[in-house]
Amino acid sequence: MSTSSTPAIQLKDVHSWYGESHILHGVNIDVKRGEVVSLLGRNGAGRTTTLRAIMGLVGKRTGSLLVNGTETVRMAPHQIARLGLGYCPEERGIMTSLTCEENLMLPPRIAEGGMEIGEIYDMFPNLKARRNSPGGRLSGGEQQMLAVARILRTGAKILLLDEISEGLAPVIVQALARMIHALRARGFTILMVEQNFRFAAPLADRFYVMERGLIMRELSSAELQDNMQMLHESLGV
Repeated sequence: MSTSSTPAIQLKDVHSWYGESHILHGVNIDVKRGEVVSLLGRNGAGRTTTLRAIMGLVGKRTGSLLVNGTETVRMAPHQIARLGLGYCPEERGIMTSLTCEENLMLPPRIAEGGMEIGEIYDMFPNLKARRNSPGGRLSGGEQQMLAVARILRTGAKILLLDEISEGLAPVIVQALARMIHALRARGFTILMVEQNFRFAAPLADRFYVMERGLIMRELSSAELQDNMQMLHESLGV
């Protein structure tokens, strides 16, 4: 049974594979409720695989993966989602032939408290302006906003966000940063993978640095400044 002190996400000695490729080698992570945590690391470090392992989207996973205190290691992805998780993959997955608003109406409810369309448009004015535009005609930034907004419609309160700032114009990146601040204020829990350290640094409460499928360091936001040399070497920033 979950309690207020139970972490929203807790990984203990998690290993995962794609076919015969062993990607995660004993990952240990915990994310408290209402916290924003960022996974940092170079491409290939295992950050995206960690998100996919939490959602059950890898070929094989072992260890313990707790969501609000519930063990999920033997659950199917749709069962895991119904614990209140929403995953925004790097490829976004917009239905290009449907309008922006039709895309928003697609997701099923997985938990109580999904945002209404009006709330979505308040948070993302760009989407309101483009509500009748086909998804394929939205800009990359608008598609990213739409991908996140669809998750907020489902009632998910734990968000797994994969490289949401990648390749976007600075004005859109700023809008996404405001979104994360607003979601944290509403009690959402966020675990995000980010290559853009300058985007993640002011947003996250804690950081995990990954290399070769392992967590190498854990840092709080207060510890960032004293560890910049290590981060430059680890991340190439």
